[in-house]
Amino acid sequence: MLLVEARNLPSHVGIIMDGNGRWAQLRGAARVEGHREGSRAVRRVVRAARRLGLRALTLYAFSEQNWSRPEDEVDALMLLLRDFLLSERGEILNNGIRLNAVGNIGKLPAIVRAVLDPLRKDSETATEMTLTLALSYGGREEIAMAARELACDVKDGRLRPEDITTDALRRRMPSLCVGDPDLVIRTGGERRISNFLLYGLAYAELHFSDTLWPDFDAVDLYEAIENYQRRERRFGLVGKPAPPDEKLAHTSNASREPLAIDNRHLRLVG
Repeated sequence: MLLVEARNLPSHVGIIMDGNGRWAQLRGAARVEGHREGSRAVRRVVRAARRLGLRALTLYAFSEQNWSRPEDEVDALMLLLRDFLLSERGEILNNGIRLNAVGNIGKLPAIVRAVLDPLRKDSETATEMTLTLALSYGGREEIAMAARELACDVKDGRLRPEDITTDALRRRMPSLCVGDPDLVIRTGGERRISNFLLYGLAYAELHFSDTLWPDFDAVDLYEAIENYQRRERRFGLVGKPAPPDEKLAHTSNASREPLAIDNRHLRLVG
């Protein structure tokens, strides 16, 4: 049984949603079918995050580099994004979710902006959870834009060079308006960050899941959070000393009994 502590939840969770194309290929289907199933996974995970009480969830939906994919795939992704925003509008507004979007939003087609912009405005006062969609987003690009803004402020005399601090740079990052991510999850079995929330994840806990995104569900999210809650976050400081018997165990070759998890159940404790 998975045990998730209600008092020790990550405040901000980011997810790199990977594996749609491979999911489709394994089934002999077109890649767009994987993206369609992936949009259903988004719905499941957003609902699970809201039920758990997460304050912020950021989903890497479309990277700046994804524009280089085949045109028909990009067009299909934009239509799926539009359909998702239309179908989830009621649930977002009725459940106190504030929809946010970060990235080069100006590059999105008009059919997406026509539904994205009104939903962002209509949900801007919601306080239960912030759902951020990273669209046409890149972590390096976001850092470069923030540095450019600071440079302009120095040039125009609004800022002194010595005022450029890590916090000053961080305040120019739209993706971090909800705080640094505490936990970043990547699905699909890959072990890389792929230009996601680069500045903010300096001390984030990372969780890599072998589950392809279309198959990712609430239990997978709970497992990632349960794993997060078993870690000690040190932020560059010295951690708590291990008990003497644990130190001895680490110096021996004795095997430790693995944690048994029943993925069919979740118990929220605390």
